[in-house]
Amino acid sequence: MDLTALSRLQFTITAIFHFFYVPLTLGLAVLIAYMEYKYWRTNDEVWDKMARFWTKLFAINFAVGVASGITMEFQFGTNWADYSRFVGDIFGAPLAAEGVFAFFLESTFIGLLLFGRDKISRGMRFLSAVLVAFGTNLSAFWIIAANSWQQTPAGYKLEGGRAILTSFKEAVFSPSTLPRFLHTLDGAYVTAAFFVMGISAYYLLRKKNVEIARPSLRVGIIFGLIFALLQIYFGDIHAKQVAVTQPAKLAAFEGLWETQEKAPLLILGWPDTKNEKNVFEIGVPGLLSYLAHGDVNQPVKGIKEFPREERPPILPTFLSFHLMVGLGILMALALLWAVVELIRGKIYNNRLLLKLLLYFIPLPYIANELGWITAEVGRQPWIVYGLLKTSDAVSKLDPGQLVLTNLLFIAVYLFLGGLMLYLMVRTVKTHNENALGVAEREVA
Repeated sequence: MDLTALSRLQFTITAIFHFFYVPLTLGLAVLIAYMEYKYWRTNDEVWDKMARFWTKLFAINFAVGVASGITMEFQFGTNWADYSRFVGDIFGAPLAAEGVFAFFLESTFIGLLLFGRDKISRGMRFLSAVLVAFGTNLSAFWIIAANSWQQTPAGYKLEGGRAILTSFKEAVFSPSTLPRFLHTLDGAYVTAAFFVMGISAYYLLRKKNVEIARPSLRVGIIFGLIFALLQIYFGDIHAKQVAVTQPAKLAAFEGLWETQEKAPLLILGWPDTKNEKNVFEIGVPGLLSYLAHGDVNQPVKGIKEFPREERPPILPTFLSFHLMVGLGILMALALLWAVVELIRGKIYNNRLLLKLLLYFIPLPYIANELGWITAEVGRQPWIVYGLLKTSDAVSKLDPGQLVLTNLLFIAVYLFLGGLMLYLMVRTVKTHNENALGVAEREVA
């Protein structure tokens, strides 16, 4: 493998590992804040027990996510020195804002929730949970703003071979920032919902910790349904933005080789990149044109419109996009079934559905990773879209060093990931709601 491929592999390994933890942190923080709110308002010990339990799992996930995030930021300097020189004036600003305005906020108040919760009032606990949730989501905004600038550069000028910041507002709120932020955040909330539903289902199947499992399952289902429905809207907004700002990526999503009016939305297909056609395809005529431009007669650019050297890898982009969408539909159907059973009052004894929810815990994680692959691979060959190619951004390193460090990274990440899963599973299996201490009763 060449230098660029090895550097990309190392960053991919780190990003996939890091992004495994981020979505749960974002969504579970919001659910914990809701539980702390209910405890503050009702003084019902069930909500206290729920908040304590889910905060334990949040803390384990949060700790490993922080460690992998720091590693990823270091790689900008070690593996992507030419990229850092090109974008340093712009990319550093949102990363600094993330550290100053978000990371310290969430870290401080998660410490208070973990180690000081029995020494503060219920109202202060609720405020701490809200600030943790706000900090984690604000952190996500700054990171996505930085990454979105790579997708749709704005607020800059080229000077001396570098991108120089001319407008902080335009750079942060580039054309793709809000659509990508909403789409990513929504996926994180769905991830947290399935995590909570799956573990609650595990307890109900074993008739253990039922007191917290039932309300947790109910909260997870309602939370998940809301954001599964919103994802349809946010996904549509994001797709329309991609159609305007990154048409080559959209064409790769859909395996659209020729520019077409009434362009079809592919349901199934398989791109043949050698012959520049699809081996087979099943699609809905005109639907892609309508979804992208609001008009079935509006032409959508095909892959052949773009020079070969500026086309993204077609098959990986196509497959990751369609698998992500397929998993989203599958999760939505599971949520609809769960809602029906919840309304009927039969969900707590529906063993088939409970098993399904337990087994579905990995699905949103996989969908999130596929979404990241779709966005980043679909941007290639550009590291900064239209300005800097990935092959021109890599540090001049010894490929042998990269092979060695890749192996070391894989070993460390496997250890950390295994440790996290072990701690999570042990916490869930050994949890006994009756052993939880009750917070001191203080006036909020």
